[in-house]
Amino acid sequence: MGIIQGTAGQDTALVSANPRRKWRWLALPVVLVLIVAAAWPALSRYSSAERSVSRERLRFAVVTRGNFVSDVAAQGKAVAAVSPTLYATGAGVVTLLVSAGEGVKKGQVLATVDSPDITNELAREQVNLDSLRSAVARQKVDARTRISQGQLAIELAKVTEGASERELARAEDAKRRGVMPDIEVARRADELTVARVRAKQMQEEAGLLTEGLNFELKTRQQEAERQLLLVANLARRAEELTVKAPVDGIVGTLAVAQKSAVAANQPLLTVVDLSALEVEIQVPETYAQSMGLGMTAEIVWGEQRHAGKLTALSPEVQNGQVIARVRFDGETPKELRQNQRVSVRIVLDQRDGVLMVQRGPFLEAGAGRSAYVVTDGIARRQAIRTGATSLAAVEVLEGLKEGDEIILTGSDSFDDAETLYLRD
Repeated sequence: MGIIQGTAGQDTALVSANPRRKWRWLALPVVLVLIVAAAWPALSRYSSAERSVSRERLRFAVVTRGNFVSDVAAQGKAVAAVSPTLYATGAGVVTLLVSAGEGVKKGQVLATVDSPDITNELAREQVNLDSLRSAVARQKVDARTRISQGQLAIELAKVTEGASERELARAEDAKRRGVMPDIEVARRADELTVARVRAKQMQEEAGLLTEGLNFELKTRQQEAERQLLLVANLARRAEELTVKAPVDGIVGTLAVAQKSAVAANQPLLTVVDLSALEVEIQVPETYAQSMGLGMTAEIVWGEQRHAGKLTALSPEVQNGQVIARVRFDGETPKELRQNQRVSVRIVLDQRDGVLMVQRGPFLEAGAGRSAYVVTDGIARRQAIRTGATSLAAVEVLEGLKEGDEIILTGSDSFDDAETLYLRD
């Protein structure tokens, strides 16, 4: 009987799998879960933002607290602080005695105007003044004469009153002796009464006459005074026909030609006082409301720096600019000449402990009413309120706190999105 062989020769031994490989497959889901968990906040922020913006395209700044200096810088030019224009006081023919650019001294005769109208009118009014003065003198003589006549009438009335008193006394004495009837005594008494009334009336008329004469005399004197003022004004205009330099300086421009006919109040020439120079600047109208007369300024000319003060500010705006003038706080540099270019810095405000942030396009884009605040990679638009501004910073009044990070870049490219995801 044959031996039945087993299947041992047909079997193949199998090697068991590596335990590490088994654990690798088990760890893969765990790693995926950890990756998702780690990326979830970023994915969540990304999904909650309206727009995604690269950080490289943006500029950032941190809100700080410190010394805030609000100032404005502008370019300007030196101009004469005193440059009066001289005018003709009347119509006539002008004779110029100087040329443009010629140096002159105060009080020097620069031009004359031959004005027959003013000279003839002055002579005519002077005659009228002499006539009124003569009338005043005659009025005084007439007043004294009439007052003297009134005084004479009063004295005569007193004499008549005294005579009547004596006549009445004699009549009463004769009546007591029985040699004069009562009717004669009564007639003497009536005459005395009439004399007294007449004397009183004379005194009252003399008083009224004196008042009337004084009133007429005062009226004549006032007419003469009015005429004197008119003559004085014409004399001043006639004197001003001789045009004199009001200050030391040079003749700037000649507005008329030699021996030309000019009208009244027509400009003749300009005198420039180079000893007193100011700086004329133009500043944006947005700064005009913060500027005030007397503010300190710094005038930079080359490498020189001089203190100054704001002395004039135009009330009107031209092409978005306001014209202002700054005066040197001290002596004017002798080397400075008219129309030379200088730089001016005006300090508008200076305070310590002010909450502020760097100035950027966000201020103009949002009109200072909003800013994007960055928190954990998300920028959210937030309402703010700003105050004073300077060339480098802006004051923060509401909406931000110290340490907040904001986007300086303007929001025009964000399409007014409320939230932004900032990707690296």
